[in-house]
Amino acid sequence: MVKLQTLEVSVKGMDCAECAQHVQHAIAKLPGVESVNVLLATEKAIIRFDPDKVDLSAIRKAVASAGDYSVPETTPSTAAPPMGDASTISAQAFNWQLVLLLAGVFSVVVSIVVVGEWLGMFEILNELVPFPIGVAIVLMGGLPVFRKVIRATLKRQIISHTLMTIGAMAALAVGEWVTAAIVVVFMRVGEYVENFTTASARRAVKELTAIAPQTARVERDGAEAEVPVAEVKVGEIVIVRPGEKIPIDGEVIAGQATIDQAAITGESMPVEVASGSHVFAATIAKLGSLRVKTLSVGADTTFGRVVKMVEEAEAHRADVQRFADKFSASYLPVVIGLATLTFLISRNPLSTAAVLVVACSCSIALATPIAMLASIGASAKRGLLIKGGKYLEALAHADVVLVDKTGTLTLGQPQITDVISLNGLPTSEVLALAAAAERYSEHPLAAAVRAAARAQNLSLSEPQDFEAMPGLGVRARVNGSLVAVGNRRLIPAAQSLPLAQQLEGQGKTLLFVAQNDQLVAVLAAADALRPEVPGALAELRALGIKQIELLTGDNQRAAAALAQKLGVQYRANLLPENKIEVVKDYQAKGHTVVMIGDGVNDAPALAQSNIGIAMGAAGTDIALEAAHVALMREDWSLVPEVIRIARRTMGIVKMNLAFTAVYNVVGLALAALGILPPVLAAAAQSLPDLGILANSARLLRQK
Repeated sequence: MVKLQTLEVSVKGMDCAECAQHVQHAIAKLPGVESVNVLLATEKAIIRFDPDKVDLSAIRKAVASAGDYSVPETTPSTAAPPMGDASTISAQAFNWQLVLLLAGVFSVVVSIVVVGEWLGMFEILNELVPFPIGVAIVLMGGLPVFRKVIRATLKRQIISHTLMTIGAMAALAVGEWVTAAIVVVFMRVGEYVENFTTASARRAVKELTAIAPQTARVERDGAEAEVPVAEVKVGEIVIVRPGEKIPIDGEVIAGQATIDQAAITGESMPVEVASGSHVFAATIAKLGSLRVKTLSVGADTTFGRVVKMVEEAEAHRADVQRFADKFSASYLPVVIGLATLTFLISRNPLSTAAVLVVACSCSIALATPIAMLASIGASAKRGLLIKGGKYLEALAHADVVLVDKTGTLTLGQPQITDVISLNGLPTSEVLALAAAAERYSEHPLAAAVRAAARAQNLSLSEPQDFEAMPGLGVRARVNGSLVAVGNRRLIPAAQSLPLAQQLEGQGKTLLFVAQNDQLVAVLAAADALRPEVPGALAELRALGIKQIELLTGDNQRAAAALAQKLGVQYRANLLPENKIEVVKDYQAKGHTVVMIGDGVNDAPALAQSNIGIAMGAAGTDIALEAAHVALMREDWSLVPEVIRIARRTMGIVKMNLAFTAVYNVVGLALAALGILPPVLAAAAQSLPDLGILANSARLLRQK
């Protein structure tokens, strides 16, 4: 059996979407490589391969063969996420840079058009300067780009600058060195615009990674020592003072503080923490000091996983992005064919050169990823973790929403309201048995049972042979007795209990307790509905999502009471596998299904759905892994918000693609007809990237 491995490597030298495509194709050709995703925004490749057929040295050679790219000796496969970047700029500074760049390019275009083309200065310059000197000016000015084109050509690759280079050479061939020089000027301007555009795509990730602290204050040998975060070990005690960022995920063992968790949850309101509370890396202790026992560091923290998922979101390309990638790959040969046809019909080398110069494939390749990355990065800073453009696109088309109950629609903090003994055992003894059996369960109802036992100061025995059964309950041996706590499916003797029907009619959830297969007690619990749920469901309906259904493992009566209150359909008594079948049934009918759960019992259904949304995923490994969208705080208002973000993003992507298509068709037509000379064609080709960047940048300022 082949054991495949996954490797992450840094790739240096990529500055455009074409670069990433060339590197990806080169690595994919290696024997033994099953899949590869090259991520332009984070300058790395994620490769799944057979180590018996390919190794890192072969990958390095493949990357180098693709162009001016390289794989450094060290790779980020085991490193912590970067802890800051001096090049990170604020959104306001970025907007000013974009405005200045637009103004600069526009000024250059206007100056060249007015002074050179309309006033005839180019013709005068062409006559005054000897042709050999003009050729030397063109070659020196365009040398960096010409070098790239030559290397690509030797490797049988066509890049966007190939066309402009041919156009410049065509201008030289007919004695128009000034025209060739202007083409070179705009080649260099276009190269700068592409680099700026690519850097903007990386900016959202850089801003996110810059949030985390770089050092930690650790207790070692009875003294405090400030060390790099990467050197902190699990179990060590970290000291956090007022105003400092928490460098690790951990459990508070002493102290109290007010914590700003906006970096993780996007929530502006601070939370109070004390001994026993869990805290997260990159959050800030506004008031108070803490001693924190380290549970995870660097890439293993919640923040580290968030950064990693945002970095890798580019790998989950939307269908519209895959289409753009394929179109871009076939676009350049079409342009060369059109240029050839133009020459055969018109016999005009300048018109032919203009066709080659005006074509801009980079804007097509950038139309989708720039918008996707801007949206994903901006959303992550607000506590909305979207794992890729694929899921943004699916969210924009969602028409069915399926919802779990406990911990999702409800607060997930049920309280035991009734403890009813059925065989004469004292209620305290019944509660102690149930709490002992539930001691290691993660279910919210188990937490309610334990909380009720603590409230009565009951002593709990250590359970043996503990077994958790999703959708049913738990079994364990307590003081020699086999104790089961769960629903009717786990304890059949509870099926016809009249008292149970009465309690369920009040909207309560029941747990039945059996000792040595004998039903001994009933525990009733009630959980409060999240206050923002009715408003959020109304917003979903306003967005056009009419089919909203409650899926719960709870009993029929409790589910019906809640569903009636919310005005939704429901299915009760469901096991995790039943929820998966409901999802599959809707998908088979052509629906795009959103499943919303707490990420624990609902992990299979979250993974099966088109878009699985996990509520309150901060600190929850399984939620971050299973869901396609993770809401880092438990706030239902984020559900309609993330759908609105997806729809807005897809709207901007479609605008980008439409603008690029129209711009290129018009430009090619004007050039082929001889209306657009090479000089104006060169000026025109540098503008689409800026238009796409300016349009996509609106996603960075989502309200």
